[in-house]
Amino acid sequence: EKIPMHAYLVLLLALVPAQGFVPPTPFVNKPSVLRAVDDKTEVREYFNSEGFNRWNKIYSESDEVNSVQLDIRTGHDQTIQKILNWVKADDDMSGKTVCDCGCGVGSLAIPLAQMGADVSASDISDAMSSEAARRAEELGVKNANFYTSDLESVEGNYDTVTCVDVAIHYPTEQMTGMIEHLCSLSDRRVIFSFAPKTWWFVGLKKIGELFPGPSKTTRAYLHPEEDVRRALEAAGFKIQREEFTGTNFYFSKLLEATKA
Repeated sequence: EKIPMHAYLVLLLALVPAQGFVPPTPFVNKPSVLRAVDDKTEVREYFNSEGFNRWNKIYSESDEVNSVQLDIRTGHDQTIQKILNWVKADDDMSGKTVCDCGCGVGSLAIPLAQMGADVSASDISDAMSSEAARRAEELGVKNANFYTSDLESVEGNYDTVTCVDVAIHYPTEQMTGMIEHLCSLSDRRVIFSFAPKTWWFVGLKKIGELFPGPSKTTRAYLHPEEDVRRALEAAGFKIQREEFTGTNFYFSKLLEATKA
C-alpha cells in the first residue's frame, strides 16, 4: 500500500506520496476564518473516513502496517510515553482532572485514566472518539468520558490540558488561538506538541509535495517554535519541560507549561 502523508507530525516527504501536503497558497487571498473553517472541515471529513481506517491501524497493535507506518507508531508511542513519564514524576493523578483535546483513539487519555485521573477527552472526528470510547470500555476504564467536538468548543476547567499531534492540521495564526483557548481551560498545566518549522523540515516538506499520491488527506503545517512559546507565555504560562521526538518519519516538539 502506498502511504499518503497525513498530518500527525508525519513528515514522510520524498519517499512517500504526499498529496496531503498541499500548500495553503490557494487560500492566502481569502479571510483567515474561511481557511480555518476549510481546514477544520477537511480534518473532520478525513478522520471520519479513510483517515480513520489508516490511523486506527497505526495507533494499535495491528500487523496490517508497513515499515513506514510502524516507524510512525513508534514515534507517536515515544511522545505519549514522555508525557506519562512527566506525569508520573510529578504526583499522584488520582482525582486530578485532565482534558485531552484531539484525543484520537485514546492513546494518551486512556493511560491517564488508568493512572487515576478523571479524563474528559474529545476529538473532531466522531469515528476517532467512538473508537477511543470502545477501547476504554474494553479495558474496563470508567473514569474517562469521550465525546465529539472541535477544540474551540471544549469548555470547563481542568488541572491538566493536553493537545498532542493536533496543531499540524492548522496554520500558525490559528494555532496561536488554539493555545490561548487550551490555556483558558487549564488551572495548572498545559502539554502541547507540534511539528517544528526549521529550514530542514520545510525543505523536506517541499520535496514531498513533488510526489502526489492518490488519496485525499489533510494539509500539514509546521510552526516556528518561538511562536508557540510566545503564545503560551502570552496566556500566562511558563515552559517547564520540553522534549523532541524524532524517528525516520515522525517529528514532534513537546512542551509542558504551567501557570505562572
